[in-house]
Amino acid sequence: MNSTKTTIPGETCELVLLHGWGMNAAAWGGLPASLTTGRRVGRIELPGHGAGPFELRHNSRAAWADACLESAPEQGVWIGWSLGGVIALEAALKAPERIRALVLLTATPRFVRAPDWPAAMDAEVLAQFHDGLVTDPAGTLERFLVLQIMGSEAARSTLRTLRRELAQCQAPLPAALALGLDLLRDTDLRGRIGALACPTLWLFGRRDTLVPAAASEGIARLLPQAHRRVIAGAAHAPFLSHPEETGGTIAGFLRELAC
Repeated sequence: MNSTKTTIPGETCELVLLHGWGMNAAAWGGLPASLTTGRRVGRIELPGHGAGPFELRHNSRAAWADACLESAPEQGVWIGWSLGGVIALEAALKAPERIRALVLLTATPRFVRAPDWPAAMDAEVLAQFHDGLVTDPAGTLERFLVLQIMGSEAARSTLRTLRRELAQCQAPLPAALALGLDLLRDTDLRGRIGALACPTLWLFGRRDTLVPAAASEGIARLLPQAHRRVIAGAAHAPFLSHPEETGGTIAGFLRELAC
C-alpha cells in the first residue's frame, strides 16, 4: 500500500488521510495550515488507486481496511473522504486500538438508498457508473467528478482542482474502480457503528447530491454521541470547496481531543 508522509517538527498528533473513489493522495494537497501545522500527516492510497498496489487479496472492504492498517501508524486520527470514510470505519471496527478518532467527510455507513435510509444514492446511479467503466473508464471518472461538485458554490474551481489532482498520479485500475463501486453499493455498517470506541466527527455538504446532508440526522439516531456539522454551500468535497471552514471544524475537534 502506497503512503506519503510529511513530518512536522514538534508534532503532537498523526493524521491518516484516506481519499475517495477514483482519486489519489494528491486530493489532500489543499488542506489548510490550521489543520496540518504541528501534526504529522500520512496520506494513504486505496488499493489500485494512485500508486497503491492492487492484489488478489484486496477483494473486500475488510481487506482494503487491512491494507490501509498495514501502512498506518500504530495510532492516529483517521480522516476518510467518501469511500475512504467507509474504509476508515471498517478499520476502526477491526482495530479500535489503532484509531484515536475518526473524521468522516461526506461519508455514510450506507451509500445506497433504502426505505429506512432515504438520504442516500439511488442504486441505479452506481449501476450506471459500473456499466460505464466497461466502455469508457476515463469518461466515467469525469462524470463522477462532475457529480461531486454539482451544486457547490465553488463548483468550477473545485472541478479544476479535482481534475488537476487526479492527473498527478497514474490512473486508477479499472478492476479497483469496479470493486470500489461494489463496496459502495453493498456496504451497510449501520448495525455496527454503535460499537465504535473512538470519538467521531461527521462532516456533510449542504448541497451534496451523492451523500445528502440529511444523512446527518440518521447518524444522530445511530450514534447520538457523534459530532456533526453540515457545511453550507458545499457539495461532496467540502475540504476542497470550503477548505478553511472544513479545516477549522476538524482542527477544533482535534483540539478537544488534545491532539
